[in-house]
Amino acid sequence: MRSNTLKYILKRVLLSIFTVWVVITITFFVMHAVPGGPFVGEKATTPAVQAAMEAKYGLDKPLLVQYGTYLKDIVTKFDFGPSLKQRGRMVIDIIFDGMKTSVYLGVLAAALSTFVGVILGAIAALRRNKLIDRVIMVITTAFVSMPSFIMGSLLLALFAIRLQWLPANGAATGGLILPITTLALYPMAYITRLTRSSMLDVLGQDYIRTARAKGLSGPRIIYGHALKNSLIPVLTYIGPMLAYIVTGSLVVEQIFAVPGIGRQFVSSITNRDYPMIMGTTIILAALIVVMNLLTDILYKVVDPRIQFE
Repeated sequence: MRSNTLKYILKRVLLSIFTVWVVITITFFVMHAVPGGPFVGEKATTPAVQAAMEAKYGLDKPLLVQYGTYLKDIVTKFDFGPSLKQRGRMVIDIIFDGMKTSVYLGVLAAALSTFVGVILGAIAALRRNKLIDRVIMVITTAFVSMPSFIMGSLLLALFAIRLQWLPANGAATGGLILPITTLALYPMAYITRLTRSSMLDVLGQDYIRTARAKGLSGPRIIYGHALKNSLIPVLTYIGPMLAYIVTGSLVVEQIFAVPGIGRQFVSSITNRDYPMIMGTTIILAALIVVMNLLTDILYKVVDPRIQFE
């Protein structure tokens, strides 16, 4: 039993490494295939100066040579190179500075959406077809249908501009409340609907009826049996939810001027900062892959009957 689990985890780890390598390769060659370069748009830059700058950062070498050198530096030294636009700074340092805010933002949004979503979903399932169930379903449907950039703009206009209750700048004190709320609303609504559907299915199972026939109390049936087994589909969604929060934060951080990795990623694309584009892409891809792997392992923790193959 344990050997099957270890084989499964090893296989998933190898698959995760392969996935990250594919992301690196595609991003590297597509990035260089786009016309232009990081030094073309700079003012007062002559062709000779551009050529000298490209030689300094190794951009004058053949593309395959650049690719091989880049992979070697990542594998052997975990070195993403220097930023081409933020002169004097290494990409890894810029990423770590931005990740401090982005990880904090993402973890809080994920925790908030999961906690509130499970509670609302359970309430809706236990009060099926009642007024509160219908209200919850209407609200969650609205949140699911609204993209994060629209929701963020609405929250910004209402609470920061019109009511002036919260700051619009994500770097200010209390400035992360609106971005966290924006990122949490969509996954919260989806988890609510997922929990409701799963719990309704579990409540109709034979073992729930058996537990009731044995005289178990309602709270014990709900929290000890129904809710626990209803969380398996929610765990399935955790991986995609984290992917949504990570990618959604790229836009949300721009809207609220949050000094996180999302703003760095967007500005690196605009400025054609090749090392910064590669570094942020690799970190974000690795984060998503690792979280999906951990989600699969959590299945076994929640339901020991699940077997890894």
